[in-house]
Amino acid sequence: MENFLLSFSSVLPLILNLAIGYFMMKIKLLDEHTSDKMNTAVFKLFLPLSLFNNIYHTDISSVFNGKLTIFMISALVISFLFLMVFVPIFVKTQNQKGVIIQAIFRGNFLIFGLPVVTALCGDEKVGLTSLLIGIIVPVYNILAVICMEFFREGKVNFKKVFLGMVKNPLIIASVLGIVFVALGIKIPNVFEKSITDISKVATPMSLIVLGASFTFSSLKGNTAKLIWGALGRLVFTPLVFVPIAVYLGFRGIELATVLVFLASPTAVSSYVMAKQMGGDDVLAGQYVVVCSVSAIFTVFLWIYALVSMNLI
Repeated sequence: MENFLLSFSSVLPLILNLAIGYFMMKIKLLDEHTSDKMNTAVFKLFLPLSLFNNIYHTDISSVFNGKLTIFMISALVISFLFLMVFVPIFVKTQNQKGVIIQAIFRGNFLIFGLPVVTALCGDEKVGLTSLLIGIIVPVYNILAVICMEFFREGKVNFKKVFLGMVKNPLIIASVLGIVFVALGIKIPNVFEKSITDISKVATPMSLIVLGASFTFSSLKGNTAKLIWGALGRLVFTPLVFVPIAVYLGFRGIELATVLVFLASPTAVSSYVMAKQMGGDDVLAGQYVVVCSVSAIFTVFLWIYALVSMNLI
């Protein structure tokens, strides 16, 4: 019973914040325009500040884990290459291939994963996860751009693609956080407190905005692709790599970090990228909704299983 309550309490805040956003939209406290503006603020200000703040308050020399970093990058690249080979065999619509690949390998770990790790392991231990996010985000973005461009219809603008990656707020925040820590740059207390206060808004606001974007009436069509894509993201990927992580000796905060990277739902930014790069943005949006809702149950089950085995 204790394991059940711990697992449930780690996902309950996600459920509540998503539900608040959904019902705010339903009762007209939010409209689409306001939700879009809030979404922009979340991804250009609140989440980058939160990521920077977590890295800034992390002792990199004590939390950096080379073995874990190599494992996560390897798992990501292996998944990506596998999908690049096999998805085109079964999916014939050109502008859906990159969308499906991205939906399966690219997770929403900053919004979904970090709160889960915090609930399981405490605020004082999330530095490891935040630092790994700072390393993985650029890899995610590079691979996502590669798959979208590879299956894109029309001419590729590599300059625009490169600038888009360089100007990504999460990448900028990660680099700045690492630079500030590495060089020992100290932020004046008044600004540090302001950044910390704003960072606390990031997770609940991002979940509320995500909940507000849910439109279940738009899920008609693409049923088989949505089911297999969601299973690939939420079940098959962690089913392959979590046992390997356990075999390699990862436990506690390390294994919790592995889990949230592998089992978090499809990244919201995958929809934005699909829209900007000629992919099937309708299908991309459907993946975000289906995986986000399904992850409430699958992440709970993954946590419950690992906690019950005393691995987390």
